[in-house]
Amino acid sequence: MNPADEILDIVDEHDRVVGQSPRGEAYTQRLRHRAVFIQTRDAHGRVFVHRRTPTKLVFPSLYDMFVGGVVGAGESYDEAALREAEEELGVSGLPRPTFLFKFLYDDGAGQTWWSAVYEVRYELPVSPQVEEVAWHDFLEEAEIERRLNDWEWVPDGVEAYARLKAHREERAG
Repeated sequence: MNPADEILDIVDEHDRVVGQSPRGEAYTQRLRHRAVFIQTRDAHGRVFVHRRTPTKLVFPSLYDMFVGGVVGAGESYDEAALREAEEELGVSGLPRPTFLFKFLYDDGAGQTWWSAVYEVRYELPVSPQVEEVAWHDFLEEAEIERRLNDWEWVPDGVEAYARLKAHREERAG
């Protein structure tokens, strides 16, 4: 199936379903929908970072420190997190990602989606989808911090990353 044809739930400012739409239409009409962000770490605690392929509908060729994507119509955030992580990493049998928090992403220019942030540790080799991932590596958090100003990152991932750091600081504090 063409990704633009995937049916998404359209939601309001309180994350209540108000309709459904094909993904391509949801993007072009800037309809609020749902997405998941999964920070994946390897056995050494390094974070999976990748560069998106140039064929992606949103943010082509940009770097991301999360795997994830949209939540399909009728799908829960938890179901989408596991599905998206396994698809993008090219693995099966991934432990269920742990839900951390949810926020409403809004770029100020009409792109907005409810975003659920998760984390998971995976200790076996990954084989990312070539349709989704142009390059990947596992990087130390300090390396990601160094690259934040050097690489062009997906803006929603940068916001999710900042919120994740704040979330962890709150929990540690």
